Amino acid sequence: MRNLLLVAITAIFLIGCGAKKRSVVARKREKTKVATTQTLQFKDPNLFPLPEDDGKFASFTIRSIEDYIDTFSEIAKAEMVAYGIPASITLAQGILESGFGQSELVRKTNNHFGIKCHRGWEGSVAYHDDDAKGECFRKYNHPMYSFRDHSIFLSSRSRYSSLFDLRRDNYKGWAKGLKSAGYATDPRYPQKLISFIERYDLNRFDREVLRHGMAVKRKPRKFDLTTYRVQEGDTLYSISRRYFVSVEEIMKLNKLNDSTISIGQSLVIKSERGK
Repeated sequence: MRNLLLVAITAIFLIGCGAKKRSVVARKREKTKVATTQTLQFKDPNLFPLPEDDGKFASFTIRSIEDYIDTFSEIAKAEMVAYGIPASITLAQGILESGFGQSELVRKTNNHFGIKCHRGWEGSVAYHDDDAKGECFRKYNHPMYSFRDHSIFLSSRSRYSSLFDLRRDNYKGWAKGLKSAGYATDPRYPQKLISFIERYDLNRFDREVLRHGMAVKRKPRKFDLTTYRVQEGDTLYSISRRYFVSVEEIMKLNKLNDSTISIGQSLVIKSERGK
């Protein structure tokens, strides 16, 4: 199943989706080559590495919720394997937050989960009116990076850690837990997610992953404190990705007022025990 998911992800990345440049307020990323299935390597057998960003903005034509599910279900299952977040929850959040791929924000950013820039984000950005005018949102050249960032966003923030103690097929618990942890302010957010899951039988994707015994089984999170010495080329963002913690947590732990760091600087990092 792992190989099939990997091929599916790469296929989605390479399909004729009318990729083209968009004119938005954004920082440009350095162009890199797209990896093939032959060149992808697993640093961790549970994690699916993504093809490298080719610098082109991919556009998808999604006409219905069914289209959205057909297009992104394989990515959602792969993220469940890698991070333990139910595929049903990922898809339901994507449908709700992106208007099943139809929202203005998605069309110009490929941001399917409404994740804002936050401190330490170093990728491309776009400005969009949301709760306030001209808010900063993360921009991705392909939706799969949005799905991966969503997984990292949930798994690296302590306020969501209790969700990973739930059963992988407990989509109702996840839906309620996301609201309780502050992912959304809408009081009916859990009910909306559950409605999408049950109407479109999205938990069938959870069952597929669990049937193959592929989903990450997380134990209660225990942390160690370690000291990391900043190397040339490091940023708080790159360090946060390495240790699976958020930039905000590193800054808080080290009493940093901004994200500026220097070569040789010692940082205290809270890393998950056993990693």
